[in-house]
Amino acid sequence: MLHLTLRQLKVFESVVRHLSYSRAAEDLHLTQPAVSMQIKQLEENVSLPLFEQMGKRISLTEAGHELYRYSCAISQQLTNMEVALDELKGMERGKLNISVVTTANYFAPHLLAKFCQRYSGITVSLNVSNRETVLKQLADNVIDLAIIGLPPENQDIASESFMKNPLVVIAPPEHPLCQSKRIPVKRLAKEIFLVREPGSGTRSAMERFFAVNKITINKGMETDTTEAIKQAVQAGMGLGIMSQHTAELELETGRLKVLDVQGFPIRRYWHVVNRKNKRLSGVALAFREFLLKEASGLMLESKKGG
Repeated sequence: MLHLTLRQLKVFESVVRHLSYSRAAEDLHLTQPAVSMQIKQLEENVSLPLFEQMGKRISLTEAGHELYRYSCAISQQLTNMEVALDELKGMERGKLNISVVTTANYFAPHLLAKFCQRYSGITVSLNVSNRETVLKQLADNVIDLAIIGLPPENQDIASESFMKNPLVVIAPPEHPLCQSKRIPVKRLAKEIFLVREPGSGTRSAMERFFAVNKITINKGMETDTTEAIKQAVQAGMGLGIMSQHTAELELETGRLKVLDVQGFPIRRYWHVVNRKNKRLSGVALAFREFLLKEASGLMLESKKGG
């Protein structure tokens, strides 16, 4: 008879997701030896190797694949049980596990704060990552909802737009193009652009726009934070393309300017997404409904108030 623990299965699933003991340790806030020990004990319990080493990389054995399939099913059942129990407790003690892309972090905490004011007893776990990571979290079923710019073309994902997300070209106020109107898109080929890392939704949208317009841009600094791009643009290192929401403070104070470029703003929307087959808790359903009905109005009020 197998004597497995839920802790062992949780560690095992994290190692499978990352295919790395060290990254699993970071994910679970454990030491790498602790992760290795849990996997060793799990292999001893099932009397089969679960991973095989190939150089510096690890991969699942046939037994590992089989165990992972059952482990995910067990985790899903436990999640469903937790959701059902939370529903019995009502909205006063529920949990919300949400991830947002980096650029959405400029408004998501404000909306979460408004939501939590209504349901003071709920617990919120907020993760901020780039689009690629957030979509992986959805696929791995470790979050309830996600807020992203462009939803994936995936049959297993349910998506609805809830707020406009215009992408604009930003420049330092002393840039010569700040005085120009209706700037031709091709003029941007002469400029240097500071860009987000591969996997970023903003970068993908930017690259699609320039590809459609048959323009090759000069890329300067590449970074994984919008803050770094804003600071570099202010310092005169180049231009940037980003969600207008992320630069509102700098635009209001005159530290950055939006260039009047033909074809801009790129019209996009924020979307709330979740797995279609996931049973959402009452809290997750309430927050999703809150975004769809009230987010745009609340952000407009916030902007007027500021």
